[in-house]
Amino acid sequence: MTGKVLILGGHGRFGGHVAQAFWNAGWKVALFRRGASLSAAAEGADVIVNGWHVPYPRWEAEMPALTDRLIDAARSSGATILQPGNVYVFGEGAPELLGTDTPQRARNRLGRVRIEMEERLRDSGLPVILLRAGDFLDDQPSGNWFDKVMVRDLRKGTLTWPGNPAIPHAWAWLPDLAEAARMLADRRAELPRFADIPFPGFTLSGQEIAVHLGHIVGRDIAIRPLRWWMLQLARPVWGTAGGLLEMRYLWDMPHRLDPAPLATLLPEFRPTPVDEALRRATAHLTAGTGSRTPADAAAPRRAA
Repeated sequence: MTGKVLILGGHGRFGGHVAQAFWNAGWKVALFRRGASLSAAAEGADVIVNGWHVPYPRWEAEMPALTDRLIDAARSSGATILQPGNVYVFGEGAPELLGTDTPQRARNRLGRVRIEMEERLRDSGLPVILLRAGDFLDDQPSGNWFDKVMVRDLRKGTLTWPGNPAIPHAWAWLPDLAEAARMLADRRAELPRFADIPFPGFTLSGQEIAVHLGHIVGRDIAIRPLRWWMLQLARPVWGTAGGLLEMRYLWDMPHRLDPAPLATLLPEFRPTPVDEALRRATAHLTAGTGSRTPADAAAPRRAA
């Protein structure tokens, strides 16, 4: 089941990959342009993908109003909302396996904002696909944790890790996440009104990632702890540092996303092997490739 999809934030990490996945599957892809009328842009859309990226310091001020705009546009057009979710809602001390029925008990600022956003979507009564994932791994350098901080010194044989390197952490390979989102959109008529679906991705500790990277670069990879004190010093002048510090607990809390719901809904989905994903995620360091973002190479440039 194809149709027309409107992408909000189509030049971002998630939005760019999702636009490419929908385009490749034969959908008509439209990118929302800043300053345009969202309701007008959503006219005739079957699915609206919320790929808007809001920096941490502006979450409380902007996300509620943006969510309300999204709901209004979907209500007027009759579109299904496709919303990426994260693990912030569960809070510190959550169980290791995070799934559809896991209680959302976050008490920190960013976690509460995400809980309230999801409640708005659920209470809207509109068809919503919420695809919940861990930290992103991208196939181009895009300024996320992994490429900006963790593998920055990979050429020197070093992996920088923000917490206990023995603790498993949830990751999402963006091309796979985008393809799963597209496949779920194809089956939107078969899903519950509010479909909260975990995306299992990869569950990898720092030690495991170091082993994989060692195979890729052909040398042993040492693990170096992140200097969190530097973020503390930067906090007064760099607002994002506060959000990173707030979510620090995730690097010392073992967690993984339940694979069962997605396997039931999409039994034909085949994830990329972890070695291939990490090879592509570090290709700009190991092979000297360019630093284009997904949107530079993706179908949005061709989309109407």
